[in-house]
Amino acid sequence: MGMRYYPALITQDEGWRPEDGYGVVFPDLPGCTSGGDTVQETAVNAAEALSGHIGVTVEAGEYVPPPSAPDVPLPDWLQDVEGRIVARIMVPVEMPGRAVRTNITIDQGLLARLDAAASREGMSRSGFIAQAVRDRLAAEQH
Repeated sequence: MGMRYYPALITQDEGWRPEDGYGVVFPDLPGCTSGGDTVQETAVNAAEALSGHIGVTVEAGEYVPPPSAPDVPLPDWLQDVEGRIVARIMVPVEMPGRAVRTNITIDQGLLARLDAAASREGMSRSGFIAQAVRDRLAAEQH
């Protein structure tokens, strides 16, 4: 489906201390949050949280709202963070596309290990392979 860029707010709590770190919220996606010890770490964690949130939402067959413009007023549920925003960032996420059936050849023993690992995670074989590929590609980007 392509890339989308969601606005996110990196915040500090009132009475903030350096050891408390930072939080991040997405105005378009209530419930999608993360945090970190630094602004940079929080931004990285925001990308991971967004990707996971979108993935779970799509897998559940629920609607994923499009990103809003970064300069639109904050929704009512975020009015209390206005004075605590330390950064406004745009976080990229690759939207899941339509699943395509494919055929692969794999060692029988490796396939058994794959199926066992997928079962432990509560995932299908295909879902486990797709997540492993996503993780590997993300690791290559760092």
